[in-house]
Amino acid sequence: MRSPLIRSFSQLDSLDPGLPVVTLFSGGLDSSYLLLRLRRMGIREVHAVSVDIGEDESSGYKRQVAEALGATIHILHRRAEFAEKYVAPAIAAQAVYLGIHPVSSTLSRPLIAHSAVELARALGAQAVLHTANRSQNTLRRLNGALTLLGYEGVFGSPYDLDPVTRDDKLAELRDAGIDLLAGRIVSGDSNLWCREFESGILDDPELHEVPEEMYTWSRPTALPGDTDTLTVTFEQGRPVALDGEPLPLTGLIDRLNRRVGAYGLGRYSGLEHLDDGEKVLEIREMPAAWLLLSGYRHIESACLDAELIREKRHLEQVWTREALEGRWFGELRLATQVFIDACAARTTGSVTWRLRSGGADTRSITVGAPLYLRDREAWEERSISAESAPFAPAAAPVLATV
Repeated sequence: MRSPLIRSFSQLDSLDPGLPVVTLFSGGLDSSYLLLRLRRMGIREVHAVSVDIGEDESSGYKRQVAEALGATIHILHRRAEFAEKYVAPAIAAQAVYLGIHPVSSTLSRPLIAHSAVELARALGAQAVLHTANRSQNTLRRLNGALTLLGYEGVFGSPYDLDPVTRDDKLAELRDAGIDLLAGRIVSGDSNLWCREFESGILDDPELHEVPEEMYTWSRPTALPGDTDTLTVTFEQGRPVALDGEPLPLTGLIDRLNRRVGAYGLGRYSGLEHLDDGEKVLEIREMPAAWLLLSGYRHIESACLDAELIREKRHLEQVWTREALEGRWFGELRLATQVFIDACAARTTGSVTWRLRSGGADTRSITVGAPLYLRDREAWEERSISAESAPFAPAAAPVLATV
């Protein structure tokens, strides 16, 4: 019985040229080169899947490249699903990698894998291929999701054991009439929640400088001394309104990315581990995440007992670890989600922030059933009175008058 896992280009020789193949297609160099290799192999029906969750690459550009390489392009619009089923749970789970940066591409991989499997099953495809390499955490996340989804065909990345140099990929694509991406200096990944950069000029953690033009959302546009006051409302753990205006989560995130990012907020840099413990540098900009995660914790602190929050903080890292390691559809992540959802059901309120250059301050934390005090002195008097009541001397009896 052959292994279901594709790890090299030589394994692609076992594919049947007459059966469909599904590839995950970002429009980048690696995914374009894979289409070229499949065309050269004589695979007659290649379906390139692009899942639209708010990435930088345009659908028109992807369609042009895929069709030039003989593939049928499928652009699946999943922004709302990504926000509601993946980002919202991550906000409630306070999904931050070891206290360094909020998780981002971790959330998109299971949705992308699930979308590809749905299409592959509908087409009767023999394989689902992607292009992650072994220095990318995407490799274990996509393979893990495809395994847990129980996809019946073969799947994996031929780049795992068969890396191809950037220059060779560019040269072969040029020879085929596709001239693209030659000027890129980093590898990027983007969605409505995050823009992320790695590799290229960012390979070396000991010497890296991010060109300012790479940032889009967090490029400061506010003038010195400018401020902006905004209020975010949560209902049962979900962000639902900005400044009192109800918004879908996609719209709320988009507005916050612009308003918070205008003050240069929401940039992250940090190391993330690979399968064997080695670590790679990743740079992110996530202005909306910066504010929403902090705001959520403020509301949660106002609504939930401290001991409950302490236990939740432990389970948050369990949740985050399972998602990071490619086990989004696994039992442990799903079990911790039940606990987190129970806490979220009681997390309702609003936070008002004052944004300023380089930072933000809370101005109001308001919940309907608060655990916080609004008048400490009055509370002390009530507390002392209640505690002292059992020991107060009995009142003298009142004598009846005749």
